[in-house]
Amino acid sequence: MKLLVTNDDGIESVFLHELVAALVKAGHDVNVVAPVTEQSWTGASKTRAKPVRSAAVNRGFNCPTWMVDGTPSDCVNIAIAHLLPGGPVDGVVSGINVGMNASLGFILASGTVAGAWEAAIHGLPAVAFSQDVTEEIYNQLKERGTPNPELAATLKFSAAHAAALTPKLLAATPKHSFTIHNVNFPSQCRADTPLRQTVPARLFVPGLFSPRDDDGTHRLIWRIGEDVSPPEPLTDRACLAAGLISHTILDYTKLGF
Repeated sequence: MKLLVTNDDGIESVFLHELVAALVKAGHDVNVVAPVTEQSWTGASKTRAKPVRSAAVNRGFNCPTWMVDGTPSDCVNIAIAHLLPGGPVDGVVSGINVGMNASLGFILASGTVAGAWEAAIHGLPAVAFSQDVTEEIYNQLKERGTPNPELAATLKFSAAHAAALTPKLLAATPKHSFTIHNVNFPSQCRADTPLRQTVPARLFVPGLFSPRDDDGTHRLIWRIGEDVSPPEPLTDRACLAAGLISHTILDYTKLGF
């Protein structure tokens, strides 16, 4: 398949590099268009107040690669309209995100999911991949940029799962359906880790900012939120807690109107 790959952690993310390597190894025609810097929690925002710069780069992917100084939505929009060689792609792959993108409280804020959603509003099928990590591991990644050996092994398994799932999920999704796939890998993912169908957990996430400081500023604070999901059906959060791969189909036509 001809694929456009993006992410929200930036073009230097090891998680992106592992995903691209797995997709190329699987024989796909891969094109990478990723943000210059991290764009986490930007949701589906597009850059409106300044020009957005794109540039062809070489990051050792062995495939056409560009970086864009904007959001994941910018990347997909600009790529489809202006950057991709040889005609349209079969679908868009976003990720692998550093950290899970699970629950209603976080899916809509996710730049990774938004990269897939931008594909959907271009009429294309898309899938977003995310890797659950502990808070300790997340902080270590932000400090040094490289995963420890255990996470590196997990990430290779997750990338292999992503490469195997991508053609199946994209082929099963009609174009112009406004539907995307949200896949989350557990913190310890292996070759035989099962996949389960899930729904987004119902999560309240209040108080994400610190009190006003002396200089008048508030700073973002990570909170897990309050899960008020019913026992059934299986939610993405519960699935990850059980050590399983979560697959949620996000159908944006079913919004209650």
